Amino acid sequence: MTPGTDLPSPALQKQPRRRIDGVLLLDKPLGISSQTAVTTVKRLLQAAKAGHTGTLDPLASGLLPVCFGDATKFSQMLLDSDKTYVATLRLGVTTTTGDLEGEITAQAAVHATRDDIEQVLPRYRGDIMQTPPMYSALKHMGRPLYSYARAGEELTRQPRPVTIFSLDVLEFEGGELRIAVRCSKGTYIRVLAEDIGRDLGCGACLSALRRTTVGEFRLEQGGVTVDDLQRMTPAQREARLLPVDALVLPLPRLDLGPDQARHILSGRGIEWADVLAVGLARAYGPAQEFIGIVEFQAPGRMVARRLLAQSPAA
Repeated sequence: MTPGTDLPSPALQKQPRRRIDGVLLLDKPLGISSQTAVTTVKRLLQAAKAGHTGTLDPLASGLLPVCFGDATKFSQMLLDSDKTYVATLRLGVTTTTGDLEGEITAQAAVHATRDDIEQVLPRYRGDIMQTPPMYSALKHMGRPLYSYARAGEELTRQPRPVTIFSLDVLEFEGGELRIAVRCSKGTYIRVLAEDIGRDLGCGACLSALRRTTVGEFRLEQGGVTVDDLQRMTPAQREARLLPVDALVLPLPRLDLGPDQARHILSGRGIEWADVLAVGLARAYGPAQEFIGIVEFQAPGRMVARRLLAQSPAA
């Protein structure tokens, strides 16, 4: 698919929208924004409602779970989850944006060896503080930081805690460094690239980025491209959707009887003496149907937290 030419035909755009519930593991291409990707697949599936679970810049490709219908209610689970990336750093080049989309601000010779890199990377494993970049969507006084950056303004940003669970060298050749990063939400790989380049004494920027996991979802599970979807029939596209509860599988499962399900769906709390701890769980009705998320607010006391739209309490 050619970047920027990903919109479906006018005939498809005119078709009526319908309710679809589920999660699509989209392999987002380079050159388009996450929102453009979502808009495209939403039209291809003729869906009434859709949203993504964590932005990928146009420079980045890879896993972008797209939630349809009721699945959008549970998308926060993925927004808060860990992610894994394969990132390529161009050593010896720094830019205004921290990646190759920005203007080059400095260039330097690269004398770093793989041993030098292996000595630097441990500084960024574990819990670290990271300063958000000016070219980001974080808000200041109601405006995204990138709007200030484009106007030539530099604002003071407070460092924020993030966690790098793993950080490993995949390849280093000709000034290009490929690394694998598993990190917490809120981590900026562009900033990580800049920090590594600074510590190596030559500077660096991000030249490529591919996301391979989001929470429990992995690209190799069946990530589908926009081109793939365009070649499919409507039935084949819908068959690629995962069920809504795929978003909450890490939560413990709770099977409710008819009376218990009816009380939860009507917004009433119920007693559940078998549970001794507080926390969230995914609840299923007597027909094994997923009905939503419940919370134990106190030992033995359960209330509804987020229910499917078809339930009376939604």
